[in-house]
Amino acid sequence: MRKRVLAVGLAAVMMSTAMTGCVKVIKIGQEAEYTGKTEFNAGDDVAGIWESKALPDLEGKAVDLAEFLTEANGDVKSLVDKYGKYSMGTSGEINYVVKGTGTVTEVNQEKKAGYMTVKLDGYDGPEEISIQIGSVYKGSSIRDSLDVIKFGDYTNQQDWAAVSQSINKLIDEEVVQKADPASLDGKTISFTGCFTANDNEKILITPVELEAK
Repeated sequence: MRKRVLAVGLAAVMMSTAMTGCVKVIKIGQEAEYTGKTEFNAGDDVAGIWESKALPDLEGKAVDLAEFLTEANGDVKSLVDKYGKYSMGTSGEINYVVKGTGTVTEVNQEKKAGYMTVKLDGYDGPEEISIQIGSVYKGSSIRDSLDVIKFGDYTNQQDWAAVSQSINKLIDEEVVQKADPASLDGKTISFTGCFTANDNEKILITPVELEAK
């Protein structure tokens, strides 16, 4: 009787295998070999578009900051329809791409979110102009200023946030550190960068190009 039960059980297993196919155990990390889906890598994604698409996009729409502030006349949000871009299509934070030259009046690296202040050439307004020099970068003004990417291109909010973090990491390594900000105090610089219109009195720019003249 026992042999008969075992035989029936074996036959059932063989029939189940024949109907459903073989079961293959896949090791963690090798899923893409079988599914064709690879894990998202924000650093690779940003690196793949930066020189060919992102930087030309920003350079092409950068407005002279001295002229921008003169035209804004104390209300930077008033120029959103002419120069700005909302972070969420038609709503959210307003971001601008600007460029300019000026003299560095202070380099502050005491905090992780370092910055340097700049006296703009050709402008005597009251606004405080600062450029982020890391290693921590506030905001996502570069990502949100780009037209070559949008939130809908990515799977979720986590990936979208990772893109901004990767952009800021690239900026720190390839733009800011190569400019050696500690050596720029008192020097004339040229810059291109992005800022979010949070304050009419303080303009905090994340640079995409930065060099001493």
